[in-house]
Amino acid sequence: MTQPDSEPSFLPAPSQPLLAAVAACGFVAMAAWFVAAGGLRGGLVHHDAPPAATVTFTLNINSASATELAQLPGLGPALAQRIVDHRKQHGPFATIDGLRDVPGIGPATLESMRPHLRPIRRRKAPAEEPTQSTP
Repeated sequence: MTQPDSEPSFLPAPSQPLLAAVAACGFVAMAAWFVAAGGLRGGLVHHDAPPAATVTFTLNINSASATELAQLPGLGPALAQRIVDHRKQHGPFATIDGLRDVPGIGPATLESMRPHLRPIRRRKAPAEEPTQSTP
């Protein structure tokens, strides 16, 4: 038995230059992306920083749950539950100012909530069907 001159390699010698070229292209592509994304100038996204745009949300006071209402500024879980209980007892709010009837909501609390409340649309009453008289 004869021993080979060199140890066996993981990749055959003819495919090694091809693999090196593919790896080099990958590194060049990553470097190009890094430069295009801002590189060392700090143009990359910093995930711990607050968002640049202000995020606002609105909700419908007549359909929001207590959990959703508790997210409004100036409201906690207890006051949010009072709103839901008031809505169950007295029906939907006709206007946003109707929230003043809920115990614990004063003018300051209402004004801090107002930017996050959708306008209340009045529902149209269903048209009555004309009754037909029998001769």
